[in-house]
Amino acid sequence: MTNHHDFATLAVHAGEAACKVTGALDTPIYQSTTFVSVDSDEMAAVYGGEKFGYMYTRYGNPTIRALEEKMAALEGGEAALATAAGMAAISTAILGYIKAGDHVVAGRSLYGAAYNFLNKKLPRMGASATFVPSTRVEDFEKAIQPNTRLIYFETPSNPIMEILDIARLAALGRARGIPTMIDNTFASPALQQPILAGVTVVVHSATKYLCGHGDAMGGIIVGPKAYIANLLSEVFRDFGGVISPFNAWLILRGIHTLHVRMPVHCSNAQAIAEFLARHPKIERVNYPGLPKDPGHELAKKQMKAFGAMISFEVKGGYEGGKKVMDRVKIFARAASLGDTRSLIVHSASTSHRAVPREQRLTLGITDGLVRISVGIEAAQDLIQDLDQAMAF
Repeated sequence: MTNHHDFATLAVHAGEAACKVTGALDTPIYQSTTFVSVDSDEMAAVYGGEKFGYMYTRYGNPTIRALEEKMAALEGGEAALATAAGMAAISTAILGYIKAGDHVVAGRSLYGAAYNFLNKKLPRMGASATFVPSTRVEDFEKAIQPNTRLIYFETPSNPIMEILDIARLAALGRARGIPTMIDNTFASPALQQPILAGVTVVVHSATKYLCGHGDAMGGIIVGPKAYIANLLSEVFRDFGGVISPFNAWLILRGIHTLHVRMPVHCSNAQAIAEFLARHPKIERVNYPGLPKDPGHELAKKQMKAFGAMISFEVKGGYEGGKKVMDRVKIFARAASLGDTRSLIVHSASTSHRAVPREQRLTLGITDGLVRISVGIEAAQDLIQDLDQAMAF
């Protein structure tokens, strides 16, 4: 299976083949912590990396490897590393580049835990981060310091759906000799493939659209082969954020239908965003599929569709948002996103509670901002649910 195949074919077949021993079509779940070597020489060679093989699941596992190969193919990258959660992917990937004395230039709108890692955890390690106060590539360039070793960003961003120019940020990094890293969770490789646009490394919370069914946690890092190998030997093995083989298998299963699910997610979100934009109880809608959205033209250029994440401000601030959340009947009041089921969350008190209120407000993450992850239910039922929830 090669990257010359269509995305749909790669989603189903890449990284997976019938079992050579049993003929099993589906990838087996190698639910084993350890693997046997034929003799001491082979064990030493595998442990030392002189020979390919498996010895301990923290160092590698056939089920996990299938997921890694599939994701490398889907993102158009050289290699991939699967982790226990999205934050394990983010922290591991960043630590692969950053040491004491180094600096990160980061987008201003990030997942709350990623912001917390960059803003609080890195300084404890002797490193630092600057958060760029706009989406302008020129402002990213101004934030670069002599010790900058990484440019990190999201697009679409969580939770205000800001759109950043992937190709131009990648070009900036190349021109300055600085790796670029993007969290591609909100789009998934079904909607955009940043490595093909020049980005160095892509990270995912595989818990979200890749899994798609809300039943497994995981993370993915895709990047250059040498970088991934160094992560495995110098960071990942010691920090130990290992995904279980069973979770890797569940995510593999989820990816098989990614290309089928995403168009439904996106078409539902477009219909809901247009409904919200017309509703008298709504002050603001953040969704790049709306022509008036600041990121619309750029998103249309670099994405295959506009995604299924929407945030909006209900009139009445926190109390107005709270009423909507408390009155919905189909939308589940639950964290996470990318599920087949539609979810609703209050960003300020959940995903972004670690971000100082003053900074949240400057980003547009107001106290009453509501974020929805649009599922694959009937769009009209979801619209009716939101409409009745706003009948107060």
